[in-house]
Amino acid sequence: MKASHALAVIVSALGLLAPSESYADPRRDAILTELLAQAKKDEPGLARFSAERGAAFYRATHKGGKQGTVSCTACHGSSPQEKGKTRAGKDIEPMAASKNPARYTDREDVEKWFTRNCNDVLGRACTAKEKGDFLTYMLGQ
Repeated sequence: MKASHALAVIVSALGLLAPSESYADPRRDAILTELLAQAKKDEPGLARFSAERGAAFYRATHKGGKQGTVSCTACHGSSPQEKGKTRAGKDIEPMAASKNPARYTDREDVEKWFTRNCNDVLGRACTAKEKGDFLTYMLGQ
């Protein structure tokens, strides 16, 4: 059994992903596994991340962040499968993993963007649960 397949089996067996979800990149699985371990420290009963919560978070209007960036959709658009635009008018590649296969594969890059965007939108760091739910949603898109 290849290592990437073995990791996917382990992740699925641990209940980190819904049975219908398929994450072909072990780097993404590792990021989600790490986030779930962090999230369980804050919420011990948490079994797995939720694409539904991630979608709601993506679309929600938040308070506390910078003016003009009250939601993820303010820059990334209403559909994660389409390009977004920064406030300065620069294109942002689609958030959906299906449209942008390199997304969410580099742990440092993922954390850098969460740090920047969570502070802009929420005025605070995202929780591990929010990050995991968001990634689960985007990986299913």
